[in-house]
Order: sequence, then C-alpha cells, then structure tokens
Amino acid sequence: MLSCDLHVHTIFSRDGESTPLEIIRRAEAVGLDAIAITDHDTVEGAIAALSIPTSLVIIPGIEISTRQGHLIALGVTEKIPSGLDVIETIHLAKERGAILILPHPYHVWRHGVGRKLRSALYSVDAIEVFNSRYIVGSANLKAARMARRICKPCVGGSDAHHARYVGFGRTTIDAKKDCGSILAAIREGKTSAAGKMTPLPSYTRQTIRNTWKKFRRRISHR
Repeated sequence: MLSCDLHVHTIFSRDGESTPLEIIRRAEAVGLDAIAITDHDTVEGAIAALSIPTSLVIIPGIEISTRQGHLIALGVTEKIPSGLDVIETIHLAKERGAILILPHPYHVWRHGVGRKLRSALYSVDAIEVFNSRYIVGSANLKAARMARRICKPCVGGSDAHHARYVGFGRTTIDAKKDCGSILAAIREGKTSAAGKMTPLPSYTRQTIRNTWKKFRRRISHR
C-alpha cells in the first residue's frame, strides 16, 4: 500500500510558496511514497519536479480553472487550456490520457464544481473526499457521501501551498510504486482517503494573502 498526496502546489502556482525541491524534500521527510504536482493552470512545476532525483514517484498534473470551477488532471505534462466548460475540459483531458479528479467539489468559495454542475461528478475518474484546507468538515463529508452514492473512487490531498503542509491530506493506494500503476489503481478504485486539517491560522493567512495578490493584479491591469 502506498501513501500519496495527490494535490500539491509549488511556486509555479500564483499562490504557491515553496519550490518543487522543497516540496519533494518535505514529502520524503513525512514518509510519502508519491506526490502529484498540480499547479494552477500550468505544468511547469510538475516538469521541474520530474527533473529532481528522488525515491518518490512524481505524478505530473495540473489543476485546471474551468468555467464552473477546478478540475485536476493527472498523468499529463502538456498544459490543458483553462476557461473552458468543465465537461469540454474533461473530454479534452481524457483525449490526452489524463486521470481526472474533481477537487473540493462542495467547498464554498473554493471553486467547487459539484456545487454548480452535478453531472461533472459522474464524468471524472475520482472525487477528492478529503481536502486538508477547510474551516469545517461538512464539504468533505458531502463529497464522500456523493462519491459512495455514485460509486466513484475516493482520494485525498493536502492542497498544500507551502511545503510544511504536504501530506496533511493523503490517499492510500493499492498499487506498485510507479506512476502508471498508481494512476491505474485510482481509476480502479483501489484507494482510500484520510488526513488532518491545515491549521486554521495558516489557512486564514494564506487566504488573506492570496486575496490581496488578486486585488493587486486587478488594479495593475486597469
């Protein structure tokens, strides 16, 4: 059984704070077998991580901003366009061989697709039922109930934007320790999810800082 964090950001995300090397070293330190680098709308962080020597399995990925919310594609090293309808994005990503995960589908203010388009839940390969960045756990619980109801594999991720939180959300996977086996096992539902909450003060500080960054970008583009 492998311990994996399937939702991690680096400085290649606009709101990421740690380099791919820092992410990898932290993942090694906390005993993970694999991590997925899923920066917002770019694969640059994943490509950089793949070049770093490590015993970890590095799963390249991307968290895509669709019109209805966020979508994670794993197993890709080519950017998938953002800003499209989520169903269109799902079809495009599947054509490129991606494994698709719907992250934080019911988190309010977190670009959760499940709150806007229920049909997307049926179209992905797995649902993120544990995301460590939450204030209360109701959104995770709702995602878990829905995944069980529609028989979708359940996965967990830290959604870490700083290395110190890597591994706070985990997926246990019954697979061999290589990228292909892990991705196949996710699709086959050989997974379980668990984790612990990112400390609320840290989550709050990150949220305020990211909101300020977005505000400054909007002002500078006027």
